[in-house]
Amino acid sequence: MKLRGLILAAAVVYSSLIIAQNGERISFTSANPFSLYHIITDLNNQESQQAYGILRFPDDRDRIDLPLVVGVAGSKNWADHHLEYLAMYREMGFATFELQSFDARSVSSTVGEQISVTTATMILDAYRALDVLVKDPRIDEERVAITGWSLGGGVTLFSAWMPVIEAIQPKGRFKAHLSFYPPCIFDLELIDFSTAPIHILAGELDNWVPAEPCEDLIMQMQAAGVDAGITVYANAHHGFDREGELEIAENGYTTGDCRFTMRKDGAVLMNFLDIPMITPIRQKISLACCAGRGPTLGGNPEARTAAFSFARQFIETHLLD
Repeated sequence: MKLRGLILAAAVVYSSLIIAQNGERISFTSANPFSLYHIITDLNNQESQQAYGILRFPDDRDRIDLPLVVGVAGSKNWADHHLEYLAMYREMGFATFELQSFDARSVSSTVGEQISVTTATMILDAYRALDVLVKDPRIDEERVAITGWSLGGGVTLFSAWMPVIEAIQPKGRFKAHLSFYPPCIFDLELIDFSTAPIHILAGELDNWVPAEPCEDLIMQMQAAGVDAGITVYANAHHGFDREGELEIAENGYTTGDCRFTMRKDGAVLMNFLDIPMITPIRQKISLACCAGRGPTLGGNPEARTAAFSFARQFIETHLLD
């Protein structure tokens, strides 16, 4: 086991070196809060963690006051289709930033456990990175968007939740949030989001993080006056915007039967006894009682084309117009 750990660590380091080619490594100090509850109620007591991301620029633009898109990967870490979006944005004239929350912690994947690197940790990483990026004269601090996939989609969505923003007190704000198939399995006690536009892209047949709870959440957000929307692609599974045939992610969770209440302090309650899921063991127990295993993952050519087109228009509209 020790040898395996050393091999994994070496692989992560090597991967980091490859990713960093042709980009700039931007380091920042973050922490490892397990849940949004720990951000909102106990952020000052979280142990510090060094993290980083990769900043890249378009080839044909002067590097001054550029709009920026911050990207956040899913539970399997960075995938080819994630990087395709960021390459598209650079072709449009935007700088991009690849948040490396996993590699910074020597983690390769959180599929099937969702504990090693959590949504809360990555939200804090995103804002701590933003604190550094908005000071860079090459970046226009008034034109920064965030986008992410699956786990990163949850980061993108809940980075707009005001209790989290108020607790972190970032130096900058994201001006748009484009979230791909996020987990929306929460009934929020407090619907209070930033004024930045939020949009979710989801798959009709997604059984990893189903679209229906996202549709319910967006309806509640719209009723509360939040600038939010959702697009659900027909016959599309989780990861519909990737290339490749459908496959089964054997260790992944199927969360169609999971719905949890989230208090305004960020605590997610177990769906029995209303016990806060603020420790890894409590989260494991709660998911074991509602989630199955083996969700379907794979691309849908029509949905992929439509998603790339929508992403281009959404980011262009909110960072250029």
